[in-house]
Amino acid sequence: MGSETARAHQLIQQIIGNIEQVIVGKREAVELAIVAVISQGHLLIEDAPGVGKTMLARSLAKSINCTFKRIQFTPDMLPGDITGVTVYNQKTNEFEFRAGPIMAQVVLADEINRATPKVQSALLEPMEERQLTVDGITYPMPVPFHVLATQDPIEYEGLFPLPEAQLDRFLLRISLGYPSESDEIIIMERQQHAHPVQQITPVADASDIVWLQETVKNVYVDDLVKRYIISVVEATRHHRSIYLGASPRGSLALFRTSQARAIMQGRDYVLPDDIKALAEPVLAHRLILPATDHVQDRTGRIVIAEILEKVPVPGTIPAR
Repeated sequence: MGSETARAHQLIQQIIGNIEQVIVGKREAVELAIVAVISQGHLLIEDAPGVGKTMLARSLAKSINCTFKRIQFTPDMLPGDITGVTVYNQKTNEFEFRAGPIMAQVVLADEINRATPKVQSALLEPMEERQLTVDGITYPMPVPFHVLATQDPIEYEGLFPLPEAQLDRFLLRISLGYPSESDEIIIMERQQHAHPVQQITPVADASDIVWLQETVKNVYVDDLVKRYIISVVEATRHHRSIYLGASPRGSLALFRTSQARAIMQGRDYVLPDDIKALAEPVLAHRLILPATDHVQDRTGRIVIAEILEKVPVPGTIPAR
């Protein structure tokens, strides 16, 4: 392990440990949240209310000492409520831009699927191009810039499902799930007098995150592993149960996140195991399944698992 890799690994573990003071028993979800940040991507958490989605975002922002804004999405919101507006200042006789809550380093888009598609689309440009255009003027987003969105399960009433273009902007989609009995007892004990998110202190800052994002890019990915990534993504485009498979953006996402996971594990090279561990959270939400498969309770997660079983790992004999 090189000195830079060792330093990056240690810093990431410190951030994870800090977040786990608040988020109990969800190590994998916390790790994936960090993977999204250091891969310069955005995270979508789909789960029931009350399982800690908001606390994950708050503890992450506090741990890395970044500016944090929360946007509570509702059906009556307007795009300007997110982006900000240009107003006329009578004192200066000039128009000035008053930035909306999107202008923060860590943005929590809470219950994003409660807003209309027009409001949801206001996030497309900042998330993809890291800039915001209001009244013809373009403003750069803060650095680092990370959107962590939450959404209730699609079975709930009064929701507007995210369109495919919006889902594709999210690097990863995860769920937290309910805690175990022992973890829930720990949660109650920790919150008996005060919420632990109020007590944690930063263990990194924005410059550390930018350094991690640059360091991750130097992680070695062998040609065989690159071909494995392409084979997995290509399989989604020809699977009988998938109407529309993952695009090249999915391949790039799997490539970038595998580098981040490798350095999180203390390696400066990617293994096929990194690809297998990340395929479902990276690719499942990018797939479009026919309506008949939804009726049969067939999900993107199940299809990805089938693909991983069939696509040969480099150095192994293909499954028949």
